[in-house]
Amino acid sequence: MIAKLLLSALLFIVLLYAWRTYRLAPAVGLLAVAAAIAGLYFVWVPAHATALAEFAGIGRGVDLIVYTWVVISLLMLVNLHLKLRAQMEVITALARIIALDNAARDLAVGATPRETPPALPQ
Repeated sequence: MIAKLLLSALLFIVLLYAWRTYRLAPAVGLLAVAAAIAGLYFVWVPAHATALAEFAGIGRGVDLIVYTWVVISLLMLVNLHLKLRAQMEVITALARIIALDNAARDLAVGATPRETPPALPQ
């Protein structure tokens, strides 16, 4: 019973967070709300998780939940990687524009180009 209460409390925290996140990212918020509600349901009615797992060809309900969690986590990791990569491309484009703008301004004024700072380690 303690595990059910602890898991329910954690899932309610996820539910509250998802509800607050809904305005910023509706798709993520809805998926998180759905996952939290499904998690609460399966915590309190584990026999249905087992029945669903057997229907899917998996032995236990816990295994089905863990497999689902792994897939969702990997999808989130790929999504974060793609967003980070896109942000790095935008930063690179902005740095190029600023560098070209500074060089053009220096040439227009007749000043000598500024010394470039050392490259950052990658």
